[in-house]
Amino acid sequence: MEQEIVDLLMKYRLKITTAESCTGGLIAAALVNVPGVSGQFEEGYITYSNEAKERLLGVSHETLARYGAVSSQTAEEMARGAKRAAGADISIVSTGIAGPDGGTEEKPAGLVYLSCCYNNRIKTKRHLFAGDRQAVRQASVCAALTLVKNTIEESIG
Repeated sequence: MEQEIVDLLMKYRLKITTAESCTGGLIAAALVNVPGVSGQFEEGYITYSNEAKERLLGVSHETLARYGAVSSQTAEEMARGAKRAAGADISIVSTGIAGPDGGTEEKPAGLVYLSCCYNNRIKTKRHLFAGDRQAVRQASVCAALTLVKNTIEESIG
């Protein structure tokens, strides 16, 4: 999948950036596994703390206080902020609870929000993944790559 994404990025001369919380750099690592991606991927952000989300991506303190780090609102602000900060054409972000701890009844372990920002439009997906911490993180990466690929393909028709 990452090869297909890099091929699309190269074909349409698009720059991509990542901003990751629960995946901790795994989305960027998947893209960097593809030879030649350096022309399309210059930087990514691991914003695990709320402070990092605010400082590096411009997520508002009010959004974090009202909705929490694991929310569609935060994911969307992360996506806009990463795209802006990196000067990229497209961004993909993750925020969630990989578990096994940290979940609540309202926001259980395995809850992940992914957002992709392209052409000033944002697509956000809510997922509830099962399994241990590694399984949740890997499923998040696969879903994030699928979201990027679908977003690009839908935008170019």
